[in-house]
Amino acid sequence: MELYQAPLEGISGYIYRKAIHKYFGGIDKYFAPFISPYEKRIITDRERNQLCPEHNEGYLLVPQILTMDANGFLELTGWLNEHYGYEEFNLNFGCPSGTVVSKGRGAGALGNLMKLDEFLDRIFSVSPYRISIKTRLGLHNPEEFDEILDIYNKYPISELIIHPRVRAELYKGVPHYDIYKAANEKSNSLTVYNGNITSLDSLHNIEGVLDSTNAVMIGRGMLSNPSLFREIKGGASANADELCSFIDEIRDDYMRDFSGEIPVLHKMKEIWSYMGPYLVDKYNIDERLSKKIIKAKHLSEYNICKNELFRAVK
Repeated sequence: MELYQAPLEGISGYIYRKAIHKYFGGIDKYFAPFISPYEKRIITDRERNQLCPEHNEGYLLVPQILTMDANGFLELTGWLNEHYGYEEFNLNFGCPSGTVVSKGRGAGALGNLMKLDEFLDRIFSVSPYRISIKTRLGLHNPEEFDEILDIYNKYPISELIIHPRVRAELYKGVPHYDIYKAANEKSNSLTVYNGNITSLDSLHNIEGVLDSTNAVMIGRGMLSNPSLFREIKGGASANADELCSFIDEIRDDYMRDFSGEIPVLHKMKEIWSYMGPYLVDKYNIDERLSKKIIKAKHLSEYNICKNELFRAVK
């Protein structure tokens, strides 16, 4: 079974991917945070920066596309293939964000199955590329997925990545493992499981659900424990020196990528909002050390608090 990194908007860009690949590895396929087609231009400069080959060397990256515009999808994927060589793309039917759903995109696409079917028919009848789908079970009720899966089964989807929650559940509650298992058996596509894998134990606890699953996709669990993929493949848990070097390299690369320290500080705090509680738990250290990092008002203060935490870890 392979391991995939879930796309995480605002965090898992090329700087984070490069660092986690360098220090910990274990990831078979990376998925870039979603981009959407534009009416007046193909791609933004920021998106070019995230997807260009020179920023993604040494690992397999799949761009994720958020759209229900078939022509826009075909134009964007054609451009990415011509300029950057991508031959595989992922369609996002899972994003639960209110602003996305209200436009009928992401998980919102699951609310109009006729339109969804027409969209998929159009792109699969024309596109020469491998296309995977990341999906939720529906908008309100997990039983909606029976009809949704019937539509998916009409098309040569390369992989069907299932987050077994409905949009209304966001990321709360226990995933519907029974629905995933039934869908796994019924799907005509290779299936990938996504949702609530935060540790080796959480993965082992659902092994019975994953029979014949092609891969597992992990997002937030990676942010908490950057060595989780390595551990799943039998490697060692990250030590304090690795984690310190990892987080410092991300900070330094952000410093080169952004203008001014405030955007860098916000980015680092976002990572620490996941990693801090994990380190507090793992090393049984005072949680105030983690909270001080989140409260830092300047990068110099952040560095002092971060070093204080790692001294406690060691």
